[in-house]
Amino acid sequence: MYAVIKAGGKQQRVKPGDVIEVELMHHDGERIELHPILVVDDEGKTHYGKEAQRAVVVGKLVGEKKGDKIKVFKYRPKTGYAKSQGHLQLMTLLEIEDIKMRTRAPAAKKTEEAKPAPDEAPEAAASDAEEPQAAE
Repeated sequence: MYAVIKAGGKQQRVKPGDVIEVELMHHDGERIELHPILVVDDEGKTHYGKEAQRAVVVGKLVGEKKGDKIKVFKYRPKTGYAKSQGHLQLMTLLEIEDIKMRTRAPAAKKTEEAKPAPDEAPEAAASDAEEPQAAE
């Protein structure tokens, strides 16, 4: 089973046991739950949209590290202008522990007391309508 999640503005394909790098996340506790965009189960069936929202990807925060260096170079021809700059983005390491598909519980059946039978409703309305006419 694998899922496609969106974390840190990027989409990544994950499966249980993967360690992924996402942009710096501040989270209380050591477990985090992410809701996937797409889930492919063990049978090969694809779940997306509302079906995928029922799934949960459980991850464990492993640590933080700096990502790859990004070099920024600005240059204007014929003016002598050249500027070089670098940036290291802080990344959070997540270990994917499990991908769970929640199953919906069947809806509770409504009791007969809460909803009158369809044949009882017209009789009650008719008897109420006849009484005021008889009073006139």
